[in-house]
Amino acid sequence: MWAWVYSPDRLPRAYVKWIKSAAAVDERLVIALRRVRYGEIKYGVETGQAHVLQGMCKDYNLPMDYGDPVKSIPFPCEIVHMGTGISCEFHAVSRMFRSFMWAFSTYLPLNLALSLRSPSIRSFLRALKSSFRSSAFLGSFITLFYYGICLARTRIGPRIFGRSASKCQQMDGGTCIASGCSLCGWSILLENGGRRQDISLFVAPRAMATLLPRRYLMEHQWRETLAFAMSTAVVFTCVSERPERVRGVLGKVLHSVLASR
Repeated sequence: MWAWVYSPDRLPRAYVKWIKSAAAVDERLVIALRRVRYGEIKYGVETGQAHVLQGMCKDYNLPMDYGDPVKSIPFPCEIVHMGTGISCEFHAVSRMFRSFMWAFSTYLPLNLALSLRSPSIRSFLRALKSSFRSSAFLGSFITLFYYGICLARTRIGPRIFGRSASKCQQMDGGTCIASGCSLCGWSILLENGGRRQDISLFVAPRAMATLLPRRYLMEHQWRETLAFAMSTAVVFTCVSERPERVRGVLGKVLHSVLASR
């Protein structure tokens, strides 16, 4: 999530697009957060960037001064709430509901389609339960991320750091996003153990890619080749010796191929 806000180029394009769809955030708000972090927007200083959030203020029927970093230190959380009112808690609840319904409308058809392989009341209930659990996880993830931002910049942050322009700059320049990132990950506890492993294996490479270069120079290409060869050897060995350790469709396909040989 940190990379999505500040360094989206470090993530796969499809991943960035999916997060943007799930987050349902106004792109101007993300742009403003980036500019605060990199000093293009400074509280108490006229830098000619007020138009970024004032456009949001106009669209969401908020006072134009809310988007002016000279007059509003810090920007009111109503801008972050994007039309849901002044309460951070109400915004969190509304986020939970909207995110849950968005995820449920995605997960339920997929799980129902999988249950058609052996249709029964039990498989239908299992699909419903799985969809509900995964939707609650994703809804909580998004909700905790947004509420973590509000906690840092409105609820807790000002009581600890104060409300000076420099401290507000610090909070909106990274502290609030770090707070959201530190909270949202705990939503994984809503998933069962197997799904936690699947999600971890899916997310870990993308997290590593934010720290390591996505492309190597030709003279360093051997590093990627070596890593791929070693990981492939581990997977093939597990499929051959302990096939139950490689789950899912990939495990079944590899087992059928290697076993037939």
